[in-house]
Formats: sequence, C-alpha cells, structure tokens
Amino acid sequence: MIYVREDIWDFDLESSLREISEQRREQALRFKHEQGRRLCVLAYLLLKQGLREEYGIMDNPVFEYNEHGKPFIVGHPEIFFNLSHCKEAVACAISDQPVGIDVESVRSYKERLGRYTMNDEEVRDIETSEQPDTTFIRLWTMKEATMKLVGTGISKDMKSVIDTDRYKYTTVDRQRYIYTVCSFR
Repeated sequence: MIYVREDIWDFDLESSLREISEQRREQALRFKHEQGRRLCVLAYLLLKQGLREEYGIMDNPVFEYNEHGKPFIVGHPEIFFNLSHCKEAVACAISDQPVGIDVESVRSYKERLGRYTMNDEEVRDIETSEQPDTTFIRLWTMKEATMKLVGTGISKDMKSVIDTDRYKYTTVDRQRYIYTVCSFR
C-alpha cells in the first residue's frame, strides 16, 4: 500500500509528538527547523496508519536499522516499509515484500547533476524531453527508490541503478512532486 500526504503544515505537531514512539520523537526533535520535524512526524504517522489499516497493529512501531541505515520494524520481519519526504509531500510504502519509495519536488534541471547521476541514454531522454525538469526527477526517484529497496542508500554508481528487468517501477507525477515505488519483479 502507498500512503501520501501533502498537509505538512495542517496538523498539530505538538499533539502528534505525544502520539509517536519515544524513538521517533527524539529523531524528530533533532531537526533544527520545524519543517524537518513535521516531515519526520508525518512520515511516521503515515506508517502507523498503514500498519493499523493493513495489519491491525495499534502499537507504535520501533525501528532497528541494517548496516546501511535502512529501518525495519522490531518484531515484524514479515512487514517491509519505506518512507520518503520532500517539501511538498510525505510518502510511505508498506508491503509483505521489500519495497523502496522516493518522493522529490520538481525543480530546475541542472545539467551538471544530470551528467553526474544519469547514463548517456537517460541524459538524452532528459535533454530531448519537453519537460526536462520532470523527466530528471522521474528518473532520480526511480534510482533512489531502487537504492532504498536494496537498502544501500545513494551509491557512487547511480548511472546503472535503474534495471527494469529486475525491478518494477510505479511512478506518479503530481506536478509539484513525483514519487516512485520500486519492488522486485
């Protein structure tokens, strides 16, 4: 299941901080700015909503992390999830199989970044696109969702990350932001 919320500034942060796990509250309060706190809390609330709706789990999930920092839920090895946020939205993917999700704000395409992170075919796709900004962000979210699926985070070789033979991609363009979900085929 995929959960997305855009109401980053429309919920009671103080009340929500009391509703989440101590672990997540401490993580949220480490953010210097309120927006980071809100994004952290809202992502966790989406996960709680999904766990309640999909699995009947009412308790606050507690995380442990793999060697690359990918979280998993203590006591529930059968549940896989991934969280992401940008300034416009927060996204959460929950599955019974490994899953990765990335959400990014659409912003101006920077050729230098494109050439550093995209292979020649992807750069061609971006530069011949009627909407290079959107094309770049779509490809970027595919790459990051893939790396989050496999649990490695951003790697040095981003150019070869997308593999449609091995992974299934679902990309949604909401104009101000794009999100991609990645799972094994």
